[in-house]
Amino acid sequence: MRKKVTVVGAGNVGATVAQRIAEKELGDVVLIARTKGLPQGKALDLQEAAPIERHDAKLVGANTYEASEGSDVVVVTAGAARKPGMSRDDLLAINAKTVRGVIEQVTPLSPDAILIVVTNPLDAMCHVALETSKFPRSRVVGMAGVLDAARLRSFIATELNVSVESTHAFVLGGHGDTMVPLPRYSTVAGIPITELIPKDRLDTLVKRTREGGAEIVSLLKTGSAYYAPASAVVEMVGSILKDKKKILPCAAYLQGEYGIQDLFLGVPVKLGKGGIEEIIEVTLTDEERSALEKSADAVRSLVEAMKKMEL
Repeated sequence: MRKKVTVVGAGNVGATVAQRIAEKELGDVVLIARTKGLPQGKALDLQEAAPIERHDAKLVGANTYEASEGSDVVVVTAGAARKPGMSRDDLLAINAKTVRGVIEQVTPLSPDAILIVVTNPLDAMCHVALETSKFPRSRVVGMAGVLDAARLRSFIATELNVSVESTHAFVLGGHGDTMVPLPRYSTVAGIPITELIPKDRLDTLVKRTREGGAEIVSLLKTGSAYYAPASAVVEMVGSILKDKKKILPCAAYLQGEYGIQDLFLGVPVKLGKGGIEEIIEVTLTDEERSALEKSADAVRSLVEAMKKMEL
């Protein structure tokens, strides 16, 4: 029996996640969105590509949640996307309501599922998912660091003219302007990039990584990134469904790790069939720890602001 993944939101991110999950044959896919005909049309279109792409995954589109019953993983992409000049924080109120509504619908039907939150502002939306679902913290995880690390890896590969497969990058903190890329833990074939790239160039790459989402928003004008975010989600889904136990940077609910209490923040985790099976703690310099605490403060302020809203 194949695994089942429900993707809530049939926009660019959700549809691309559905496509890649099916083409990798990670499981059958249920694509859910409110707009009548949209998820059904996209699911049918993807299903009709199956003979060419040579996969047997089944795709179903729906406007209600019944088809999601018994899902192993639920990916939440539903919500408003950023527009030029809009920060992730601007999305807080509208997307908190959306995510809460989604979680209220999916969790009774899939009480054992692992929730992957993609909707921005990511770290705050993870809090909504955790509090609404009442799931253990191991089964609520945010997609952030995998994307941020991929962006940094691509910039490193371009800078050094090497294969992206040889690059590894390490990113901590909130998903946004306060993320904390860690160059000394980022490598090319095991060699720290601090030994390969001059500091001024490295600072430029780190800055571009922090602003990676905004850069794409400014270029697209009418939307935000979706190819790379979808790939990041699918890597997480694959690690869970195949129980690969990859060490990936994800938003996890910290309860004392890194000295941070009761807050979702990007950290390296072991991702397997149980969801977050371990949070990996690494040694930080005083400067890195200070940057991480600043990032945590930014996330905490969002969570506090959200608590004051009438959602």
